[in-house]
Amino acid sequence: MFDFIINPVWGGVFFFWIGACFGSFANVIILRLPQGKSIVKPRSHCFSCQTKVSWFDNIPLVSWFVLMGKCRNCSAKISIRYFIVELLMALFFTANFLINGLSFTSFEYFVFIFSLVTVSFIDLDHMILPDVFTLSGIIIGLLGAVLSEDRTFWEAFLGVLMGGGFFWLVAYLYQLLRNAEGLGGGDIKLLGWIGAVLGWTAIPYVILVSSLLGSFIGLAITFKNKTDLKAVIPFGPFLSFAALSYVFEGKEIALWYLRFFFPWM
Repeated sequence: MFDFIINPVWGGVFFFWIGACFGSFANVIILRLPQGKSIVKPRSHCFSCQTKVSWFDNIPLVSWFVLMGKCRNCSAKISIRYFIVELLMALFFTANFLINGLSFTSFEYFVFIFSLVTVSFIDLDHMILPDVFTLSGIIIGLLGAVLSEDRTFWEAFLGVLMGGGFFWLVAYLYQLLRNAEGLGGGDIKLLGWIGAVLGWTAIPYVILVSSLLGSFIGLAITFKNKTDLKAVIPFGPFLSFAALSYVFEGKEIALWYLRFFFPWM
């Protein structure tokens, strides 16, 4: 009955569509959760004319193009970011299926992908990483390690300690030396969550990739806006990107990097 899902072509199409649907739901969470609003009610509506969006105007990816990025009723502009979130989620879901197949681990990754994309855009908008995702992610990651055949609880537990502990130490030393906050508590919990899902061996790779990417983007923003190097940018999206790159064929690179410090591995 489910043979079509196992087929790479039809399975890819299926998970692309499922990812787009979850991307549409992620857009609701990104918008409403930081405002303390229900993510269930009311139905999607235009923020300009308050008209409820019909089901045929709420089809992931398709509707934005059909409507040419405008409300059908009042022609108010609809941000392209709704489309971008849906497309990213669709592509990541498809990549997860094609690379990792169907297994308990790939199911964990689907949840992980959805959550990372969602919190990344919340962080971009509000400079916060909600505890409902980060703390819950740590717990779910540890529970998943107990049930998984591909990783152990201790790998996940060490991942939480190494990830969260490293960033906590960096934040503490920065506060001590500069008397200013360098890393938010959300970033500490996010890296702990990443460690719970990916294990401690992923942490050095995630820190390296996110730091390099964050530094490059930070310098580019500083140069473009002609501001000083103290400009604050959200770090959650960089951590999320690094974690997702690890999921998508980054494990061999991470192991190669880790062997610089632990040659016996």
